[in-house]
Order: sequence, then structure tokens, then C-alpha cells
Amino acid sequence: MSDFNLTNHFLIAMPSQQEGVFGGTLTYICEHNENGALGIVVNKPISLTLGEMFDQIHVPLHEPKLQKMPLHFGGPVQTERGFVLHDTEGEWQSSLRINDKLTLTTSKDILEALGEGKGPRHLLVTLGYAGWDQGQLEHEMSENAWLSVPASEHILFDLPAEERLPAAMALLGIDYATLSEEAGHA
Repeated sequence: MSDFNLTNHFLIAMPSQQEGVFGGTLTYICEHNENGALGIVVNKPISLTLGEMFDQIHVPLHEPKLQKMPLHFGGPVQTERGFVLHDTEGEWQSSLRINDKLTLTTSKDILEALGEGKGPRHLLVTLGYAGWDQGQLEHEMSENAWLSVPASEHILFDLPAEERLPAAMALLGIDYATLSEEAGHA
């Protein structure tokens, strides 16, 4: 499984996870390598807006269209820390370049740029992330905990949160309601 790499893929939580923290989630995998995986949940907005977060961290936000942008629950790890998934515009202090189109940034300089209207055009902001230790995601995939599909920037940035999971399912040609909780192997 050394060539098994889910970077830039969506993970769709199977119904068996409905009771857990990942129930009904669509997770974007930012990095997957021999050491483990890092992703962010992209379809679970929280009650905090970007404008409210900027007030809390004392950074002015002069972009009215960003004031009401919802923050998302990104995962159960480091829920007090912000993660900005965005197009590759700009150079930031702490970034993980995912591919030629997407970057994940955790440094405050991107927030300051956003406040001044100089940040990336497309972005999704989360608090927290999802992480897997070495071999853990591969094991969960073999246990049918997740479906995977190559990610789409359209789904990430153009669709409202509640439409992202059904849109990712549609990429597979599957309706979420038809999924079974029972694992099966051919």
C-alpha cells in the first residue's frame, strides 16, 4: 500500500460513523504520506463567523463580504487553532502546499492579509483538523469507514456547506441514503 495516497481527495464518512465525531462529514485530505494523514472537515459550519473570530484575535477585517463567512469544525485535533484552506495566491509563514491549486496555511499573516483585502480569493477557514497516525487511515479504509474520491475545488469553494457531501457523493455516482452500515468485501 506504499503507493496508496489520498492527498487531494475527499473522505466521505460511512453511515457506521454516524454516532461519532465524523458522522455525516466530508473531509478534505491535505497530506497523506508514510507518517500518517492530515485533513480538514469541510461541511460542518460552527456558530462562529470569520468577523467574530477576527474580533477575538484583534485583527481588523475590512472586507464586508468576509464578515459573515462561517468557520467550520475542521476536526477534533487542535480545535483552538485556525486552518485556512485556500488557492495558492500569496506566500505565508506556515503553509503546506497541497498541489498547484491549493494550500493549507496556519500562520496569522494570512489572516492579517485577509483583513486588509489582500488575501486569497478562495478560502475555507476551520478550527481544528483531523489527523491519522502512520497506517491508521489505511486501516480505516480497509474497514470500510470511509469512501474516497478525488477532490473538487468547485465543491470546496463554490457550494454551501450543506451541499458539499451530496456533491462529493455524486462524483461517485452514489446517493448517501443508499449506503449500508454493514461492511462487505468482494
